[in-house]
Amino acid sequence: MMRFFVTGEQNRQMMLNAVVLLFLGYIALFWVSNGLMYFHKMGLTAQSVVEYYLGSPEKFTQPRSYQSLLEVTHFHLFSMGMLVVTLAHLVLFTPLPTGLKVWLTGLTFFGAVADEAAGWLVRFAHPVFAYFKIGAFVLLELSLATLIVVVSLSLVAQRTRLRAKEPSRSVQAVTDVV
Repeated sequence: MMRFFVTGEQNRQMMLNAVVLLFLGYIALFWVSNGLMYFHKMGLTAQSVVEYYLGSPEKFTQPRSYQSLLEVTHFHLFSMGMLVVTLAHLVLFTPLPTGLKVWLTGLTFFGAVADEAAGWLVRFAHPVFAYFKIGAFVLLELSLATLIVVVSLSLVAQRTRLRAKEPSRSVQAVTDVV
């Protein structure tokens, strides 16, 4: 145990823990901005989703073009994939049961892909897919929030355990002298 403190491993682990917590804070800001962007464009009603993708003569908006959907999808497939794989990797180190980790990860990947596909379906297949778009967005936001919270709580608990194991300063001073 003393070797653990002498080599500084607990400091590296606490530093890594802090970096991951900061990353999760950053991702929480992304999560908020993702929701704000969605609600700036449309709401949780099928009509608002249909108007966004198919346009509205009353509001003088045009339908989303193939090119604009393709550009957004191209960027989102990569960035959301990287985000989800990073969060899924972090959730592997939590004390959750393996089955729950698999479900959370699978739901998050499904939510991300479904959210991208739903816009295409509303625009080019049928307006009824607006309900799918709303469900996919809600699933994605809830699953991302769950991963962020689970990993954060796990890291805070680990940090608390690490601090409890640290020798007090007076004990450390005595061991330094000896």
